[in-house]
Amino acid sequence: MSVQIGDIVGRKSYDCDLLFRVIDMKQKDEETIVMLYGEDVRLVADAFIDDLVVIDEREYKKRKQKLQEKEDQSFRLFRKEYKVVREKNEYTASSGYKHEHAIFQMPGKVLHLDGDPLYLKKCRMLYERLHIPAYGFHMNESEMPEKVEALIDQFRPDILVITGHDAYSESKGAVTELKAYRHSRYFVETVNRARKKIPNLDQLVIFAGACQSHFESLIRAGANFASSPRRVNIHALDPVYVVAKVSYTAFNGDVNVWEVLKNTLTGEKGLGGIQTRGFLRTGMPLMNHEKEEKSKSD
Repeated sequence: MSVQIGDIVGRKSYDCDLLFRVIDMKQKDEETIVMLYGEDVRLVADAFIDDLVVIDEREYKKRKQKLQEKEDQSFRLFRKEYKVVREKNEYTASSGYKHEHAIFQMPGKVLHLDGDPLYLKKCRMLYERLHIPAYGFHMNESEMPEKVEALIDQFRPDILVITGHDAYSESKGAVTELKAYRHSRYFVETVNRARKKIPNLDQLVIFAGACQSHFESLIRAGANFASSPRRVNIHALDPVYVVAKVSYTAFNGDVNVWEVLKNTLTGEKGLGGIQTRGFLRTGMPLMNHEKEEKSKSD
């Protein structure tokens, strides 16, 4: 079966361990080189067309079902934590339930820049399910440094997500060298420009990186959370779970890094960060129409 742009494929040399979308093809020295984007992980790769096999619909559905179960588990765990946070805030705001005024919550607002339009769509759906106010924009990773400052001015986010696709190439340099990474330098420059505008690590919380990204450079540039400490692949939705924890942690409380990572699909090998304060604020009273919306969502 011939490989076409848009196909879902696996690499025979890697025993088809990951699924990829075919994004582009080009000829080089009489060989066809195919550009691949990870279907479920934020990895970009090149492969010879002869190394690829098209994944049939049955196998594709089988793998997606297995992954969906993991995604659902992460979502359930986060919702469970969210319920505990809400109940704790209700207890505190009502002075130990001494009055019956219902509270409302204002989680941190997110600006999400993504190099993959399909992943951005999935992330926006998850933000909506988690009731997190979020603005999302698709752009190439190389465009992010030039656009981030104007978007910060326009949307005034509490949390900034800078992600897309990335990959480490041993042939281009040592694991410590930024030049050996596909898009890490663009992520680093975007973080630098965002930090130049808002230097305080607690006024703007930044998540940056994708699969195999240069974690140390991103943290040094000013990211609160980043990928990938062990240069492993991260799941497409991992950035959402990281910033969701920050968004729903009280403004006068610290975000425990392990508490952030434990409900992600990748964990501490692919994600890391520094001590950070949350953004959630609680208020009252909750209006009647908002009570109805809350009961539907709970």
